[in-house]
Amino acid sequence: MTFAYAPAPESRAVVDIAPSYGLFIDGEFTEAAGGKVFKTVSPASEEVLSEVAQAAAEDVDRAVRAARKAFEKWSALPGAERAKYLFRIARIIQERSRELAVLETLDNGKPIRESRDSDLPLVAAHFFYYAGWADKLPYAGFGADPRPLGVAGQVIPWNFPLLMLAWKIAPALAAGNTVVLKPAETTPLSALFFADICRQAGLPKGVVNIITGDGSTGAELVAHPGIDKVAFTGSTEVGKAIARTVAGTDKKLTLELGGKAANIVFDDAPIDQAVEGIVNGIFFNQGHVCCAGSRLLVQESVADEILDALKRRMSTLRVGDPLDKNTDIGAINSPEQLARIRSLADAGEAEGAERWAPACELPSTGYWFAPTLFTNVTQAHRIAREEIFGPVLSVLTFRTPAEAVEKANNTPYGLSAGVWTEKGSRILWMADRLRAGIVWANTFNKFDPASPFGGYKESGFGREGGRHGLEAYLNVG
Repeated sequence: MTFAYAPAPESRAVVDIAPSYGLFIDGEFTEAAGGKVFKTVSPASEEVLSEVAQAAAEDVDRAVRAARKAFEKWSALPGAERAKYLFRIARIIQERSRELAVLETLDNGKPIRESRDSDLPLVAAHFFYYAGWADKLPYAGFGADPRPLGVAGQVIPWNFPLLMLAWKIAPALAAGNTVVLKPAETTPLSALFFADICRQAGLPKGVVNIITGDGSTGAELVAHPGIDKVAFTGSTEVGKAIARTVAGTDKKLTLELGGKAANIVFDDAPIDQAVEGIVNGIFFNQGHVCCAGSRLLVQESVADEILDALKRRMSTLRVGDPLDKNTDIGAINSPEQLARIRSLADAGEAEGAERWAPACELPSTGYWFAPTLFTNVTQAHRIAREEIFGPVLSVLTFRTPAEAVEKANNTPYGLSAGVWTEKGSRILWMADRLRAGIVWANTFNKFDPASPFGGYKESGFGREGGRHGLEAYLNVG
């Protein structure tokens, strides 16, 4: 006997969204020089949440100048003093976590369960973690007296807006840098709320500046001569353009780009546990995850059993209102992203792969895509090669560990991988041969602020998180 889930909506009343927001420069909210604005929309309802300022070149220059001015005093503070501000920010994030989780879900479309239980705890944890490093930099392994770089220009994506902000800002501030950050055009609100948290924490003016806008704003920031360090998370295409812009300058650069991760299941893996890991690997955050396990490699002898169990599990996934605590899969972030997912899924069918999705009723308004599975996939198919960035899983099979490694590495990307087996020796053997920045063993999508994260090949370079994440913000030669 199965029981139906009654709606369990989280209250919107806990978050107060203003009708319009300016740019956060030098500790104050200010209008954009050109007066241009754009709307940010809730992807689940297509409701306009707020109007946000569109920063132009003049605004970028103001923000960089404010950060440069603040750098002198901020970098001169003892590490223990900088730590106090970071600890304060972390505690305020915890205090306001329910408000921020609702805001993130409204603006991004991800389920409130994920915003509340995954994103916000990790955001606070990153600030706590790097607060602990602020007075220990001489012991981080980068020399006896590591110095900050200066002003960091940071551009973040829309899939984890507040978490990507924490990944960028926390180590930068701990190391003594100041920041100009540009959030994604479709998800600017949590960054603007973070600006208010900076004021609430008493952070000195100009240490953190938030400028909103589209890709042209990001391009202005990256190219600004007053920027000493560029950090970008997003698509490989934009990452390549940034690398071209920075080439020939003395700017430091880290890139965390796309992925097409292999989730590899051997015949001795615990079936139920592996299926949960597969579902978490590709359907978490609607598949809007650069390290998503979007290629499932299953050993031939258990392929049918795994697929049957996986289809049963996918049939229980609940798609719908992201503010409902029962929802497993929320809304696709934008109509542009939905169009790309549909295009690649249609290409998979056209090229001969077999498409399957559970019966589920999608809401009539908003941007939605049902969790989808493709079998009979070859490595030549676009759905096996290109990053879909949505809830679409491509299934391939293998016979031997060597074949699994060869297929897993047959991609221009190299961000992550998963291995499911009961043999520890096999896990180590696979991990040693997989060209991926992070390899999960009998789990997937596990993150910790003390653990470095980053990729190989077209997935970028540099590491975020852990002691390694400090290196990108220190002058270490």
